[in-house]
Amino acid sequence: MAHIDLGVDERRYPGITGLLAYRPETARPLMDLAEVLLRGPGTLTPGERELVAAYVSGRNECRFCRGSHGATAAAQLDQGASLVDQVLADPDTAPVSGKLRALLRIAAAVSDDGRSVTAELVDAARAQGATDLEVHDVVLIAAAFCMYNRYVDGLATVAPDDPQAYAMSAKRILEAGYRA
Repeated sequence: MAHIDLGVDERRYPGITGLLAYRPETARPLMDLAEVLLRGPGTLTPGERELVAAYVSGRNECRFCRGSHGATAAAQLDQGASLVDQVLADPDTAPVSGKLRALLRIAAAVSDDGRSVTAELVDAARAQGATDLEVHDVVLIAAAFCMYNRYVDGLATVAPDDPQAYAMSAKRILEAGYRA
């Protein structure tokens, strides 16, 4: 049960969904940001961006965000849940491109402390073909998910145990986006 009364059935509105219902005036900008970062124009695929969100959420031990964004990434990546699981376990050995691996290292640094992103990490990503826009977007995705993770966990929202709940959330996101 959340630390505050959200005024909704938390089993029907787990994680951030209950928080969004509780405070719709803050929900809109939060979901607008998620829509642009994860589904908007960019050279990283939406599946890759969702994978970054799931990875950061896993590092931050946010079960709800890890589950929901992991399921959304899996639904959009050719290797599906297997790839998501491998990245969450160890991105250095996961079968991803050198560019994505370098960007995940940047995301990890952001989740530790934004000041941990070094010129060497950025140069390594560039050497693997990452553009400045991709570096920017990965840093912003990682920073935003640190905020989302702390929002969800700071108010002790419910995180379903059933993977099907996350699969249903992914289906909804893929059909209607984050603004729905």
